[in-house]
Amino acid sequence: MRKKVDFLVVGSGVAGLSFALKVADYGSVCLVTKTHPEETATRYAQGGIAAVMYTPDTYEKHIHDTMIAGDELSDPDIVRITITESTERVKELIDWGTEFDKKDSGQYDLAKEGGHSEYRVLHHKDSTGEEIERKLLRKVQEHPNIEILENHFTIDIITQHHLGEKVTRRHDDITCYGAYVLNRDTREIYTILSRKTMIATGGAGNVYATTTNPGVSTGDGIAMVYRAKGQVENMEFIQFHPTSLYNPAEKPSFLITEALRGFGGILKTRKGKKFMNKYDERESLAPRDIVARAIDNELKLSGDDYVCLDCTHLNKNKLIEHFPTIYAKCLSIGIDITKEMIPVVPAAHYVCGGIKVDKYARSSIKNLYASGECSHTGLHGANRLASNSLLESLVFSHRASLDATTDFKDISFVDAIPEWNAEGTVYNEEMILITQSLKELQEIMSNYVGIVRSNLRLKRAFDRLEIIYWETEDLYQKSILSARICELRNLINIAYLVIKMAKERKESRGLHYSLDYPRENNHKLR
Repeated sequence: MRKKVDFLVVGSGVAGLSFALKVADYGSVCLVTKTHPEETATRYAQGGIAAVMYTPDTYEKHIHDTMIAGDELSDPDIVRITITESTERVKELIDWGTEFDKKDSGQYDLAKEGGHSEYRVLHHKDSTGEEIERKLLRKVQEHPNIEILENHFTIDIITQHHLGEKVTRRHDDITCYGAYVLNRDTREIYTILSRKTMIATGGAGNVYATTTNPGVSTGDGIAMVYRAKGQVENMEFIQFHPTSLYNPAEKPSFLITEALRGFGGILKTRKGKKFMNKYDERESLAPRDIVARAIDNELKLSGDDYVCLDCTHLNKNKLIEHFPTIYAKCLSIGIDITKEMIPVVPAAHYVCGGIKVDKYARSSIKNLYASGECSHTGLHGANRLASNSLLESLVFSHRASLDATTDFKDISFVDAIPEWNAEGTVYNEEMILITQSLKELQEIMSNYVGIVRSNLRLKRAFDRLEIIYWETEDLYQKSILSARICELRNLINIAYLVIKMAKERKESRGLHYSLDYPRENNHKLR
């Protein structure tokens, strides 16, 4: 099948949905999602969305907190743009039907999370992302100009090299003409031509063995843009959420929101001893990179499999009222959080780097935008401040829509784009080859490229990754395409980028901590 649309959107989280809604009043939109449209990282976001709503909070305070959390590596101009536009974007969400918790006075019941100096996180119980996803998806489904292709996997974006033109250097004058998309039900590969394309594919947490990300988070957008010689940055900064529920049999790992620590939960060892005071004066409310490294160190010192989050001293009724999902989840595995401590471990959670974009979410490839976790705007720097991610998606999808709708009618479709060539491929029944390579990849990344790194660990990871890369490329070239082989290939690209950029950074900064380049203000880690 071959089709033409004004706007192609890849991904159905808050970044993709909000962009689709805004451009749909101007032209035709095709939104591609690789499983069900509601199965996104947005849906699993528990904590909320940070925005300045009331005094004594100010934009300057939020800007300051973001810069500090980002270890001063955030782009000051991008931080200011994002924070000063936060209030308007949240009001727009509310106008679209999103409901946030309120106090009896009618004011929004703002929460405080690690790294924040004020109460500024809007939330819907402990399922904020699900509320936002539900309301936006409903509006998208009702819009007459938006077509949703469910269970369709985007293989690659289409650029000059599909026309036989040589693009020898990265970041050359490259243009996006659309994408090749696999219908997972029929195995047919569509050629979708577009005037403007938005990549909103989310993160890549599944490059690690333990992650809070859903199974769809396999770095597809970042890998596609990298293969097309687009610019990708800061992939060494992988955020590990300090507190995922310790339940080894479950994937993805269930997230224990940072808001629970903001509510008063205290991190302790299995023996019930506080430990965060050894690492940071903010204790359990320190930024995520500090807390994750502290937990990692405590586990190495004790030999335990997990530490604990103690909420037993908090008001039982209010605890259950504010965190009903967490209460029910823990109760389902035999833990009453009002009486027992919650076992927690760090898990891969968020990619702070990604496709390099400017202040209008434009990538280095013409007519191609990126928004959300797959993008690198410069907001997060070396470490993301809690609850800034949903905000970033809204701000930059809005800005992308402003830019994309100004000149899209001036762009002509390129009819010379060939159909996908599957000549010489055969159906691969050896699923074990894919699953085993994925397992090996995740173990390599978890063991050598995790919370604490070293030059030796990174070299070992790189050497082992190279073997998996060539095996997978050989399989990819010979096999009829499936989403599984494409996801493995994308994750290998992600792993390569993380390792490569980690090797290049000769310092410990934010989420990248190297034993070979320790910082004086870091507690001794192993």
